[in-house]
Amino acid sequence: MKHHNIAVIPGDGVGEEVAPEGVKVLDAAGELTGEYKFGYEYFPYGCNYYLKHDRMMADDGLKILRPFDAIYFGAVGFPTVPDHISLRGLRVAICQGFEQYVCYRPCELLPGIKSPLADKKVGDFNFIVVRENTEGEYAGAGGRGHHGLPIEVAVETSIFTRVGIERVVRYAYKLAQSRRKRLISATKSNAQQHSLTFWDEVVKEVGKEFPDVSVERVLIDALSARFILKPESLDVVVATNLHGDILTDIAAAISGSMGIAPSGNINPEREYPSMFEPVHGSAIEIVGKGIANPIAMIWCGAMMLDFLGHRKAAKLIDAAIKAVTAEGRMLTPDLGGTAKTKEVTDAIIAKMRNGI
Repeated sequence: MKHHNIAVIPGDGVGEEVAPEGVKVLDAAGELTGEYKFGYEYFPYGCNYYLKHDRMMADDGLKILRPFDAIYFGAVGFPTVPDHISLRGLRVAICQGFEQYVCYRPCELLPGIKSPLADKKVGDFNFIVVRENTEGEYAGAGGRGHHGLPIEVAVETSIFTRVGIERVVRYAYKLAQSRRKRLISATKSNAQQHSLTFWDEVVKEVGKEFPDVSVERVLIDALSARFILKPESLDVVVATNLHGDILTDIAAAISGSMGIAPSGNINPEREYPSMFEPVHGSAIEIVGKGIANPIAMIWCGAMMLDFLGHRKAAKLIDAAIKAVTAEGRMLTPDLGGTAKTKEVTDAIIAKMRNGI
């Protein structure tokens, strides 16, 4: 049995409600498979921490988190803290500080879940978006001047480096090579004539290493429509930080709910811990009601297990999630049901204990 040290950052809003549910499932899977045992350390970083300390995490937060095998992250965001502060002070700071340059976001329609796309059924689409996660439009370069004056100006500069593009694109090609050998590169080089023509050129150059993978260059507006009109045509999509962020919200929506969408912020070289988090955010409007969907958090846990090498446990959790959604009895309101957060977790664990 392997032991891992996991940093848990529940964060804000429903993150504090779903993170404990994810931990319950992780512990159950470890007990049932005998593959591992997790030791957890909890950190209070987030908006409440900011309101007390004027920063989203400790000054030496990255130094504290670095020794952990992985980070299990809930959500970030609160109405009384500006979004750019909450995002950049915690999630972005961790992603950039730990070279988590791949944001890995899978999309599929789970059994028993109704997609808003009326003609889609289980198995019709199953794809992965690889989002560049450390530079691009979220690099943070720029500034404002002449505050409050008629000549006030704001400048936001995207940063694209050859190293940054090559490494995430190469990861996406390798992933496509292991799947259906089809890659789509999201771009807007017709409008962004410097940064995204550079992106396109690097995608083409790296593609020479993968002659068995077909690649399409698709403008982001057309690709957004394609996510809705023809999601079955997608396999692996690689996109810049901003484009990947937008596309994966569409992906979550066509899957039935933001509440089931997982993601992993990956450092492929494993020089730093990777971080696994649901896509849904803090969902302040439902905090305290006990109806937050724990599936995204639980699915993130399965992704974390797979990344750490515990594939049997990961597959057990995946199968249990799908068995519960297929039955349709334990679904939270976002999926058209009436179940509570803890009831969904209990149902997933019961499936695991009963051998699915």
